[in-house]
Amino acid sequence: MINQISVFLENKPGTLNEMTAIFAENKIDIRAFSLAETKDFGIARLIVDDGYEAMNVLKEADFVANFSPVLAFAIPDEPGGLNHLLQKFTDAKVNIEYMYASLGGKDSDSAYMIFRVSDTKQSEAALIAQGLKPLSQDDISEI
Repeated sequence: MINQISVFLENKPGTLNEMTAIFAENKIDIRAFSLAETKDFGIARLIVDDGYEAMNVLKEADFVANFSPVLAFAIPDEPGGLNHLLQKFTDAKVNIEYMYASLGGKDSDSAYMIFRVSDTKQSEAALIAQGLKPLSQDDISEI
């Protein structure tokens, strides 16, 4: 299980840039990123190398942000890699609320998939029982 940061952003030009500038100034590396929007606001979902430092600098800059537990898995960067992983979710009866991807590390032949599920601990145990090995926060930080 890893910590995802969700940041609520006003839907206006420059707001996303303000957030990424804060990370750049504080040398926080974004490992995975997803952005969803509505008419009035957006939600940036991020996995970073140092989540606690990221939360501190976001709050100092008056951004509204919180942690959410998510699961992450490495999949082979090849046709069918995602399908094989999703079959394990189906077999374990784990429902996916949303997911997004990140490239693997520098020397990796894998992609990384991040999943939000309704009961993270129970889902993690069920997926481990299916033979999967979730990535840890340390694994993500080393990407």
